Amino acid sequence: MIVILLWVMLGFVATEVFSWWLHKYIMHGVLWNIHKTHHSKTKGFFELNDVFTVLFGGTAIVLIILGSETLDYRFWLGTGISLYGCLYFVLHDVLIHKRLKWFGRPKLRYLSAITKAHRAHHKTNTKEDAESFGLFLVPKRFFNEEEK
Repeated sequence: MIVILLWVMLGFVATEVFSWWLHKYIMHGVLWNIHKTHHSKTKGFFELNDVFTVLFGGTAIVLIILGSETLDYRFWLGTGISLYGCLYFVLHDVLIHKRLKWFGRPKLRYLSAITKAHRAHHKTNTKEDAESFGLFLVPKRFFNEEEK
């Protein structure tokens, strides 16, 4: 059971690390024309940027299918990526961007710090000068701002 939890956690943490790298260097780099739809002030319910969901979701599905017969490490890595995706949807799309009106302002310090960090990321509508590219790994200064 411990080994399974470790594989799930590895899938989750690796997704956050890879997402940070992809967001900073690829989405705010060569794929800016896709990602800029997320930074645009005028956007609909769906954005071209949502295609990145297919990348992560597809990776998770392939891993789960490949590991499903024996429930090996691929299944549990895919489960960790899927867990990340579900939490990402709730935090990013629902809590922060209000694509669905399920929650009000976050009251928990960690959720509030995530929200502040993401809002700081969106202060620019250009591919340069952005900050805070991860979601769950929040720079310490956004927690410190909570105390003011």
